[in-house]
Amino acid sequence: MPLKFTIRKVLPFVILYLALIVSAALIHFYLHSSGFKWTLRYLGIIGSALIIISFIYSLRKRKIIDFGKPKSLLNLHEVLAWTGSLLILLHSGFEFDAVIPRMAAFAMLIVVASGVTGKYLLKQARESIKHKREELKVKNLSDEEIDRELFALSLIADKMQMWRTVHIPLTVIFAAFALLHIVTILLFWRW
Repeated sequence: MPLKFTIRKVLPFVILYLALIVSAALIHFYLHSSGFKWTLRYLGIIGSALIIISFIYSLRKRKIIDFGKPKSLLNLHEVLAWTGSLLILLHSGFEFDAVIPRMAAFAMLIVVASGVTGKYLLKQARESIKHKREELKVKNLSDEEIDRELFALSLIADKMQMWRTVHIPLTVIFAAFALLHIVTILLFWRW
């Protein structure tokens, strides 16, 4: 049973995460070897912009803005953050010769892993509740009895949403390193 669980539930997460890193390495190699190395500098700017735009979801979630559907904005957040992370990995070029950019890239990879993990945990919790609800409906329980039975599972799902208490501080750490990297580039870049 644990092997089946690992293959069905954990392996797709690992493959998705590794796909980000491997695709960045392959694209970087192609750009570097085909004479487009100069574009890598600008991919960091575009990637950073995409990640910043992805925070529209966070603004909506905290009711700072009131436009957009949360589900659509969450999907946009995931796509933009993933794409921005890919571009930043391309920008870094896997040449971590300076401490601040290295720390920013590693922090970003941890934030991406945290985000995918959170998505996985919440999806699993929701699927468990949905599956249990269907089982209880088959037993012809009333809606009130079903809600009572599902109360404990919903508490667990609420607790799983606490992964944000890890994801958000990690995001702040990544943002601090990224901002420090940008400031040092602006200060020391030879125009």
